[in-house]
Amino acid sequence: MTMALDHVVIAVASLEQAVADYQRAGFTVIAGGKHPGRNTANALIVFEDDSYLELIAYSAPSPEERWWRVLDAAGEGLVDFALWPQDIDAAVAEARARGLAELTAVPGARNRPDGVRIAWSSARQQRHDLPFLCADITPRALRVPEGEVRRHANGARGVAAVQVAVQDVAASLARYRMLLGPDAVTDDGSVQLQGFRVELHAQPGRARGEGPASITLAAASSGLRIDPALTHGAVFRG
Repeated sequence: MTMALDHVVIAVASLEQAVADYQRAGFTVIAGGKHPGRNTANALIVFEDDSYLELIAYSAPSPEERWWRVLDAAGEGLVDFALWPQDIDAAVAEARARGLAELTAVPGARNRPDGVRIAWSSARQQRHDLPFLCADITPRALRVPEGEVRRHANGARGVAAVQVAVQDVAASLARYRMLLGPDAVTDDGSVQLQGFRVELHAQPGRARGEGPASITLAAASSGLRIDPALTHGAVFRG
């Protein structure tokens, strides 16, 4: 099953400060809302390619959540990313049939500042070398807004690649084949998906653990550079 990038998650200490800094970096940032039952609020940077960056912050310690544990132990930065399957139930069933038995779909929700409640279904497994899956229950445009909010003064148009730190590249590629099917892994060892690619790099013992280490943005022109002083630990490649 072909999947596109849904979003990349950046955990930050202060949502207000992160929004201001990403705006200074030339991004259009919109309020996301709060997640019921969690100590989190977010803001979104939505791109023309239908993906987005999620800036997420915690209002209280949440040791039951891995994103908070990474933020607390290793500081701000990239903590996760998600793929968008058109049929999450079919995607989960196929992945489980290929051996990814622990993958399970669960509901999620967010209350937007305008009072609209949006809902989705996500599926994840215990290892963090793989992305999680995220599919909409309410209309996608409610969660991933369209229009002028997708235009950015710095020329960013989307995400071309996600570089992922893993313990063992061969073992992780085998798990990507279970999640996505054998054809997703290319001859050069990257994972090619709809409109973007995943590049795996062995970084055993990394303080942040396995997961996204950097992202490559697609831009209107070459040479897009984002000031690292404004990214709250997220690493962007040109």
